[in-house]
Amino acid sequence: MCGIVGYTGRREAVEVLLEGLSKLEYRGYDSAGVALATGQGIRVVKAKGRLAVLRQKLAAQPLPPTGCGIGHTRWATHGAPSDINSHPQSAARVSLVHNGIIENYGRLKDHLIKKGYTFESDTDTEVLVKLLDYHYHGDPIAAILAATARLRGSYGVAALFANQPGTIYAVRRESPLIVGYGAGESFLASDIPALLKYTREYSILEEGEIAVLRPEGITVYNEFGHPVEKEHLTADWDLEAAEKGGYPHFMLKEIHEQPRAIAATVGPRVQDGLPVLDAPGLTDAVLAGVRAVHLVGCGTAMHAGMVGRAAIERLARVPADVEIASEFRYRDPILAPEDLVVIISQSGETSDTLAALRLAKQKGVRVLAVVNVVGSSIARAADDMLYTYAGPEIAVASTKAYTVQLCVLYLLALRLALAKGRLSEPEARRLTAELQRAGALQQPMLDECERIKYLASQYMNSSDLFFMGRGFDYALSLEGSLKLKEISYLHSEAYAAGELKHGTISLVVEGTPVVALATQKALYEKTLSNVKEARSRGARVLLLCCEDAVVPPDVADDVVRLPRYEEIFMPLLLIVPLQLFAYYMSVLRGCDVDKPRNLAKSVTVE
Repeated sequence: MCGIVGYTGRREAVEVLLEGLSKLEYRGYDSAGVALATGQGIRVVKAKGRLAVLRQKLAAQPLPPTGCGIGHTRWATHGAPSDINSHPQSAARVSLVHNGIIENYGRLKDHLIKKGYTFESDTDTEVLVKLLDYHYHGDPIAAILAATARLRGSYGVAALFANQPGTIYAVRRESPLIVGYGAGESFLASDIPALLKYTREYSILEEGEIAVLRPEGITVYNEFGHPVEKEHLTADWDLEAAEKGGYPHFMLKEIHEQPRAIAATVGPRVQDGLPVLDAPGLTDAVLAGVRAVHLVGCGTAMHAGMVGRAAIERLARVPADVEIASEFRYRDPILAPEDLVVIISQSGETSDTLAALRLAKQKGVRVLAVVNVVGSSIARAADDMLYTYAGPEIAVASTKAYTVQLCVLYLLALRLALAKGRLSEPEARRLTAELQRAGALQQPMLDECERIKYLASQYMNSSDLFFMGRGFDYALSLEGSLKLKEISYLHSEAYAAGELKHGTISLVVEGTPVVALATQKALYEKTLSNVKEARSRGARVLLLCCEDAVVPPDVADDVVRLPRYEEIFMPLLLIVPLQLFAYYMSVLRGCDVDKPRNLAKSVTVE
């Protein structure tokens, strides 16, 4: 969600902080600010709005040069977006920035008011900084340990103490933070892109760890205040991979990167024509003993799980279900030791999904994580790990990360089917070869974007849209509808095609757009009958089907045809026009494609 950067060293801190924050804009934010450690004390400058507004404020007031500071982009949780509610928040001797939510801030605030503190903002962060100030008696580490012992909730914090010039203190619980190493300089950030211009060497802070950053180096303490040695990692992204590369938006670039991402994710996991899982603990013997599979995720990751469920049940004949992580963690799910829980997350930091993982482990169930970010919290907490190799995904609306999540789930389904004896090796080789063709089959659709752009121009003024499909097509309907809502702000709903007449068809009137997905041969005629029901009530129908499908003239107003492909893998093709349709709808409606309102890339609060 929010973004944090910190710097101490030989450079001008303001420029490093603004550069780092610009690389975290994809996370979503509504205000930004910096706190600078100067010879005249801590100077705070913050503003509602985009970084450009903060830059203007900084340019308008002379600031003494400084090599130490912290910065923040805020996504509002407590208190509406405003200058006052922006971070950093300050007390008499401390300024800090904070990602996360302090759940017991109300009780802490009452306590601090009784101790003489006053409050200006509506934020839980102001409570946190004044709690830290209350416990500060000259030793920042002792103050942090005392303050965090009283907190309930999640936090990633970077703090400056007025009498500790050139030093940044950081602590985390559930909200990610990393530290970066340079020559005569040290860095802090909530995500790797903020550091790439300056260093690729970094460490990940674990739960409860406190980092002390000085120009000469970084010291990390555990939750008991004892120094710990940290593993130094090397970021394998380059700066160019996190840039637009000539595309007008990150989202369009990432849609076009899907063939490469498929090859990178699937190729290394095929040996002798058969799928292999590069997870040493998931042997065929372990897979053969799996009783049921529970796929857990949020939003787009959950939609990927729906496709995975259908593939697992069809190929391996193992019962599978899909759970929304925020529901799974609270409904006391029925899990058996022989079950496998598959946790799906692009960032590996999604709060509800991480909580679901911990619940499954508490119940003694094996957990497999499907994650794009190496070393993320979910990746480190799971029993087994299957990384997706999408590369950096910057746009808030997920595209290529979703596609490679599908690929990993297909590989899991194939391997599980082999282990269960439900699939012969020749058939597994055939299906694996088909899966490897997906990227090549996507490319022609990517090369003909203008057709989708034209269709978007015909539907862009709609106020409501319906998506529908059956089977795999229904799962893709949900994802297509979500993409449209996320970035174009159009009201859109997705339904299993057979459900439309059970109430929702009452909303279909003359001119109502219906996007119908019909790529499954066995369900094609049934879906067309549902389309006709909507068409007879005045719907304008955009039909997505296979290239050889027979489309009667009275069924659809517009038709998009996809290459005929192995039906179980059709979602890998169908997603492309759906993503492009949402993208061009957003562009034509003048929306902020990469940073849609109210949304964040990594949802690290409940």
